Amino acid sequence: MRLASRALCGAAGVAWRESFPLGGRDVARWFPGHMAKGLKKMQSSLKVVDCIIEVHDARIPLSGRNPLFQETLGLKPHVLVLNKMDLADLKEQQKIIQHLEGEGLKNIVFTNCVRDENVKQIIPMVTGLVGSSYRYHRGESLEFCAMVIGIPNVGKSSLINALRRQHLKKGKATRVGGEPGVTRAVMSRIQVCERPLMFLLDTPGVLAPRIESVEMGLKLALCGTVLDHLVGEETLADYLLYTLNRHQLFGYVRHYGLGGACDDIASVLKQVAVRLGKTQKVKVLTGTGDVNVIQPNYPAAARDFLRTFRSGLLGPVMLDKDVLQSPLVAGP
Repeated sequence: MRLASRALCGAAGVAWRESFPLGGRDVARWFPGHMAKGLKKMQSSLKVVDCIIEVHDARIPLSGRNPLFQETLGLKPHVLVLNKMDLADLKEQQKIIQHLEGEGLKNIVFTNCVRDENVKQIIPMVTGLVGSSYRYHRGESLEFCAMVIGIPNVGKSSLINALRRQHLKKGKATRVGGEPGVTRAVMSRIQVCERPLMFLLDTPGVLAPRIESVEMGLKLALCGTVLDHLVGEETLADYLLYTLNRHQLFGYVRHYGLGGACDDIASVLKQVAVRLGKTQKVKVLTGTGDVNVIQPNYPAAARDFLRTFRSGLLGPVMLDKDVLQSPLVAGP
């Protein structure tokens, strides 16, 4: 897809876009509809579960959580783990916590499972919650079992592996991937701690059956919740550029060695493609015959732009800044 050019590059005092064109986008097409099966399997496993550990992306702490989790699994004690904190701008962390507490979420932990930051807080929190609640159908069992849930690609398997490293000094028990859909079924129990004896159930990512808005869908896609090509790599790269510029985050200029910040995705991708050597030969029909022309590979440049953002090389970002600035959570 070739996005229309807007000559807004390198100009001093340029006014960045205040909105992103959302019309004509079919959000339902982006998200697979087979996830209800996973939720049913999770429900059927609840009888052996003491606590729910919900993992979500710290860059979208107020967007995209599956409301069906609370409706169908809400009887159990609940911990919300906001993972990938190293990729999130958490200057307004207290405001995020206040907002979530207003929704009834009292047990919140920010983590970075790559470096095991704050992971040690989770097992004491779970044991405390279970110890002060009725253990449905569990009787006097001395072991603990928690179910790890969340939307795709938020780090559920990474959290389980981090807990095993911290408490058992053991390696990976579950596959980890940078794309959604690595875990496809509710797995057997995985031990993560000896004292207390605790097991976790890993589960597939389950999205809400209906995404509230196109913009929420774009935020989820930026975080890798769905495969990029379903949204359109250049469309997603354009939304990323719009977000970075609007929040005055110009790390992409330094990273790619661009001449300046720019609000035109076609121009940015062209410069990225040329700098990375991502070009392709295209046959052009002329009056004298076919001519091979070297053109920038825009999709390849868009993929690199998105991959660089997701790896944190463009700096931390808060994709829910607009929600935090709404009257519901704005400070005095």
